[in-house]
Amino acid sequence: MPAEVAILRIGHRPERDQRVTTHVGLTARALGAKGMYLAASDKGVVQSIADVAERWGGDFFCEDNVKWRACIKEWKAAGGVVVHLTMYGLNLPDIIGEIRPQGKILVIVGAEKVPGEIYGLADFNVAVTGQPHSEISSLALFLDHLFSGHELRNEFPGAQIRIIPSRAGKQTEEL
Repeated sequence: MPAEVAILRIGHRPERDQRVTTHVGLTARALGAKGMYLAASDKGVVQSIADVAERWGGDFFCEDNVKWRACIKEWKAAGGVVVHLTMYGLNLPDIIGEIRPQGKILVIVGAEKVPGEIYGLADFNVAVTGQPHSEISSLALFLDHLFSGHELRNEFPGAQIRIIPSRAGKQTEEL
């Protein structure tokens, strides 16, 4: 299992993508990533994710105003690999076995058209499907495959609230 997974969100348009980018961060957090770098300035997204992490626990970080080229370069210099989620890459089931043993993974999730340079900078261009779909679903499926489903049982230290599984209804517990 990778020791560290973080997301790099590029192409975020604050006037249009706040909800989707927030959901990218929430999905990343819930499914085992350690944090998200946002290659744009959007304090609203950062605050929304921080509020969830504070209430629901864990050490997830969200940093905005990140220069994406520098982020990729620094990640690689620290021994990490870069995975770009795209429709045009190698099929997820065919490549996940090469990615899973990596200790430090930066996952690039685009919004609007991704700069062509990303394809060359990535160590792995991964297609979750060869059809148009949501970056949120791509990230969720990628993380689930990466962690082999173990992330679905993650505990979140410092949580103020947690859900109590039940067949019907909503049950929570204040901690």
